[in-house]
Amino acid sequence: MGVIFESTGLRDPEKIKELLKQEGYDVYMWYDPPRTYYSWHTHKDYEVRWIVEGDIEIGTEENVFRLLVGDKIELSPNIPHWAKSEKGVKYVCGSKP
Repeated sequence: MGVIFESTGLRDPEKIKELLKQEGYDVYMWYDPPRTYYSWHTHKDYEVRWIVEGDIEIGTEENVFRLLVGDKIELSPNIPHWAKSEKGVKYVCGSKP
């Protein structure tokens, strides 16, 4: 899979959680306050971030993605990436082996 970015327009957290659960993800809500920065890291599982408020940039070795409300990014395991949000962001997270 690698990295998949999609602008879905969907912003209802409950609907997003339902969709991700149907795909086998464990889901939870997350909030990053303004000026949050995560340096380069990886995850051992498949990961999804689906924005419901605010915005975030997520960078990989190939691209930088700016995610706005309704946008979703999916990362395969072990994809190096970083993330930052200048204004703060609220999103639905999903993880699955």
